[in-house]
Amino acid sequence: MSDLQYSLLVKRREQRSSLSLFSGVYGGDAPPAILHRRDEMPRTIAERTRRIYDSVASIYPVSTFFFHSRAHACALRNAGIRNGMRVLEIATGSGEMFRRLVKANPDGKTFGLDLSPNMAARTQRRARTEFPAAPSHCGAVDVRSMPFKNASFDAVVCCYLFELLSRDDIRLTLREIRRVLRADGKFALVVIGQNAPFFNRLYGVCGRLVPAFWGRQVERAVPELVQEAGLRILTTHSVRQTGYPSRVLVARR
Repeated sequence: MSDLQYSLLVKRREQRSSLSLFSGVYGGDAPPAILHRRDEMPRTIAERTRRIYDSVASIYPVSTFFFHSRAHACALRNAGIRNGMRVLEIATGSGEMFRRLVKANPDGKTFGLDLSPNMAARTQRRARTEFPAAPSHCGAVDVRSMPFKNASFDAVVCCYLFELLSRDDIRLTLREIRRVLRADGKFALVVIGQNAPFFNRLYGVCGRLVPAFWGRQVERAVPELVQEAGLRILTTHSVRQTGYPSRVLVARR
């Protein structure tokens, strides 16, 4: 039984009664200073988000191919991944970044977490098929309470998750990331950029129409939240692909 499978077995009962990954209501409290009310999501139900991503798991790689792959490559280059490490990706999606990590770390251990069981299963299946000898594991887990001991990982990677989280859940997730990172471990984060005015307006419309899928942009708020969690920002990079802007941020514990 893998480390992840054992941890999930131990924590299954606890997680059944735990809160979902996403807050039930956004904007219930006074708006924070760094995320204005217009940037807050109105109501996002975790179960609805899970259902949406479960349903698009088979076609989601198309989005990655056209819009995300350059940002993934940039994050991998700057995350300091070396073979033999213990590496964690949270919010694996359909697994494109996860497979990059496994390929770069064939003799280490690579773990992945995603809210969507279908996404997690797809990620696990593809990684095992392409890299059968590499020790990689992926499961559906609430990343606000990860089933790992303190200082378990040399590096943590997260791509396009924070757009779907409330400010408080971003903080909880960052605290968990810092907790599971070893001293001097690196955290690579990819968020949707806010440096393209037309794209920003279009994304805002999409977010209002389907908030459980699109979320809202948080790039401008993220650096302060990352530093607040006790992570030191090392570098940031702007990446654009097919008109889609991304920001890659690398921090150290």
